[in-house]
Amino acid sequence: MRASRLLSIMMLLQSRGRLSAEVLAEELEVSVRTVYRDIDQLSAAGVPVYAETGRNGGFALLDGWRTRLTGLTAPEAKALFLSGLPGPAAELGLSDDMAAAELKLLAALPADWQDEARRISGRFHLDPKGWFQPGRVQEHLKAVADAVWNERRIHVRYESWTGVADRMIEPLGLVLKGGIWYVVARREAAIRTYRLSNILALIGTEERFERPAEFDLPAYWEASTGQFEKDVYVGIAVVRASPVGRKRLLDISQTVRQAVESAQIEPDEAGWAVLPIPIEEIDWASREMTRIGCEIEVLEPPELRARMAETARRLFALYAG
Repeated sequence: MRASRLLSIMMLLQSRGRLSAEVLAEELEVSVRTVYRDIDQLSAAGVPVYAETGRNGGFALLDGWRTRLTGLTAPEAKALFLSGLPGPAAELGLSDDMAAAELKLLAALPADWQDEARRISGRFHLDPKGWFQPGRVQEHLKAVADAVWNERRIHVRYESWTGVADRMIEPLGLVLKGGIWYVVARREAAIRTYRLSNILALIGTEERFERPAEFDLPAYWEASTGQFEKDVYVGIAVVRASPVGRKRLLDISQTVRQAVESAQIEPDEAGWAVLPIPIEEIDWASREMTRIGCEIEVLEPPELRARMAETARRLFALYAG
């Protein structure tokens, strides 16, 4: 444990520069006194770490000194090779950089780990796109990524469900979800999410903006998507579903899946069971229920049941000829 902690201190100081004892203690989840003891141990081992006093003081490594140790364990090295996504990297124009980085990482690993790392990349492949979804070329992805990295405002013509509008946004981050790219950006002091494929035109600017110091992209995305699903699912439908119907319900969304898996199922002799599921507006719900076909029957609400009956009548009239 202590050897791992000493190595972590070196990696933190090497990657982030001067850090106070309090910051190191928080990062390592130990006491400040333990950090001081570890610093003494590093100095005794010949690591050129020194302390600076004062308001902005802390511990730092001698300028120009770097360790060749990566600090990686075997599982961590495997995880890094497994995490490479060649598709998104290529879309961002970083495929060559990813290949170079993997070569450097491979060279830094101990000899007995290199074969393991090669086996990982040769036996596991991550494909973020759904079936039969080759994905459209994101013509504005590189420009948006550059604006995110360089903290520059961009002017976009954006098509939303309310229409087309011109907007000046401050891009804070890119997110790839289910093969679809989204840009999280600030506009008029509010942070919003835009689907990249809905950007019809883009003009870059030289105007810099100051990124909010407290902004956390993963935390924002988790919170916003959770709130989105809560806002979207505005009602409850009571349905009677066969075992096949219940299985197909699982594919609608994560929210519906959770409702089905948490429902107390009491199947009848034929295996059908009544259960509640969250739904969006009636049009959306009728489309999703129609996709499940004759493996589900909507019992409530009455307006959704009526819409399903109307769809069934129109289908019968179409196919009866």
